[in-house]
Amino acid sequence: MQEPAHRFLGLTGCMFKQTEDYLAFHNKLEALKQKNFPHNPDAPIVLHRSEIIARRGCFGRLKDRDLREKFDRCLINLIENAKFVLFEVVIDKEKLRTSYSNPWHPYNMGLGFMLQRYCGLLNHLGCVGDVMAESRGGHEDHLLRNAYDHIYVHGDRYRKAEFYQRTLTSKEIKLKRKKSNISGLQLCDILAHPVKQYVLRKKHIIEDKPEDFGTRLLQKIEGKFNHHLYLQDRIEGYGWLLFPK
Repeated sequence: MQEPAHRFLGLTGCMFKQTEDYLAFHNKLEALKQKNFPHNPDAPIVLHRSEIIARRGCFGRLKDRDLREKFDRCLINLIENAKFVLFEVVIDKEKLRTSYSNPWHPYNMGLGFMLQRYCGLLNHLGCVGDVMAESRGGHEDHLLRNAYDHIYVHGDRYRKAEFYQRTLTSKEIKLKRKKSNISGLQLCDILAHPVKQYVLRKKHIIEDKPEDFGTRLLQKIEGKFNHHLYLQDRIEGYGWLLFPK
């Protein structure tokens, strides 16, 4: 049996309902980075969780305990006050392989579940929206493009193509690399690990407590998960999903 870190694939999505909400988050995030890691705006700092934890590059400043605590507190406060809806899809790759004779690739399946929930909310709001994901390069980008294209053109086993076409503004998924300094992708990168662990704890797959930053962060963002339209405490299946169960 694989360790949880390798067995479970997590996809994290953040939806900003209003352009001005996203711009406000972007501007505040840039200001936070400039304050803590002074840099030339033409060479922006890109937040990347693994580099922050390892204190690599410009994040070496966080070896100073006081500075690290101040940065963590300000980042959590910024995320808490940002206006977005949170989605998390976790795929159990081991169970998927043993339960289905010819399953979709986990990336394809995860994107499908994410789009179902995202487009479902857009349909309810009577809005349209775009989709951007982080480019991983090569084969993984090819898988994501093909999965998105298939769902947009043909729909899936749960929804017809019209369900997706009337809410998605683009026929193709947008893929951007980390260095592009996309604030929404940096937000997802910061949230991805603690939110995936949150789902695994909810399903009693792991019992370990999150590190201090993750604990404080989750306390502030739990209310941002998408939920049932009328039953706000019903989050599983709407804001987060583990598949197969």
